[in-house]
Amino acid sequence: HHLKQLLTAGKISESQITAAARRILEIKFRLGLFENPYRHCDAQREAKALYAREHLAIAQRVATESLVLLKNHAQTLPLKPGRKIAVIGSLADSQRDLLGSWKGEGDWNFIETVLGGIRRNNTNGTVTFSPGCEIATTNRAGFAEAVTAAQRADIVVLVLGEAWNMSGEAKCRTSLNLPGVQTALLRAIKEAGKPVVVVLMNGRPLALEEESELADALLEAWFPGTEGGKAVADTLFGKANPSGKLPATFPRNLGQVPIFYAAKNTGRPIDPSNPNAEYKSSYLDSPNDPLYPFGFGLSYTKFGYSDVQLSHHALQAGGKLTASVTVTNTGPLTGQEVVQLYLHDVVGSVTRPLRELKAFQKIELGPGESRVISFTITEEELTFLRGDMTWGTEPGDFKVFIGPNSRDTRTAGFKLLSR
Repeated sequence: HHLKQLLTAGKISESQITAAARRILEIKFRLGLFENPYRHCDAQREAKALYAREHLAIAQRVATESLVLLKNHAQTLPLKPGRKIAVIGSLADSQRDLLGSWKGEGDWNFIETVLGGIRRNNTNGTVTFSPGCEIATTNRAGFAEAVTAAQRADIVVLVLGEAWNMSGEAKCRTSLNLPGVQTALLRAIKEAGKPVVVVLMNGRPLALEEESELADALLEAWFPGTEGGKAVADTLFGKANPSGKLPATFPRNLGQVPIFYAAKNTGRPIDPSNPNAEYKSSYLDSPNDPLYPFGFGLSYTKFGYSDVQLSHHALQAGGKLTASVTVTNTGPLTGQEVVQLYLHDVVGSVTRPLRELKAFQKIELGPGESRVISFTITEEELTFLRGDMTWGTEPGDFKVFIGPNSRDTRTAGFKLLSR
């Protein structure tokens, strides 16, 4: 509406308009739209591409790799076919909730639910289902039926979490606990005395301190999409080995929020060896550390890390050094691990985060296999917005952390030398 007026006033030039138009025309030429402006408006092409088998296979792989195993006490998972399994929770038999809030025009009518996937996998076994309770009400009328199902089963899969429309734009909550009476349902099911696997469907980090104690295994599924039911069920039965890592910190309780791995230090940091010391930055009723840290995620196998080896203990300005660890699969199964590199600038002209994720590598190792994983560190990884509001580095001491998450790391140190 104002372009002609701006041109007349000399605030923009005709050459600027021409350049902007040229960019758009160039893209249209490259797309072939001048030869065939409707080249992708093809009903047959749409029908062939929509929910194509190869696309669904990718969706299942993506969903599988996004699952995060948070707990697996006494190798409760993977499940073995042929058992009596009680599947409890309304989310277990929900197609719509698998797609989450940003589903667009997604079709949930044909997809397999978590319940359906468990039935498909549990060959020569039995699967009983009970909703137990609704997601966000206080109605406990279904508790008795659910408890009976648990008592008659060998193992329970309890699917808990949030509904699809509890996340997204304008969907804030004042609590991070499971909504409704779902935690009370978990308590009732636990009293049946059977192993309990909790599958979580949610769009935000939740406060799961009690749930983590009650569950024998805990699998974070998020809202895993069209093929999410298959991904969850196949992973529960060991057809896939969990390898996902948390992209956010899970607090113990709401009072810890905000909580994140890249926090700044305090003037009176807590001493882990003396957590009850007076006048330190600590809670009276809770540990400082989160329930599950950023980057956390377990596997059906186990991985061991060696000490960090540095190629140099001093980094010349403009130079580079290599930080390496040996990662070993110490468990019985082939698995994937995400090896994570964090750095800490010990002293700066402004306060620096305690840890910053700078790189990661995802590897696959067979049982007993080891591999040396190396990261290259240059000045680029050490830059920050300094006290004088310029980007750059400052000489001094740095710490290197490498491990499976932001908490459980091996450490080494080096100096950045002055130019």
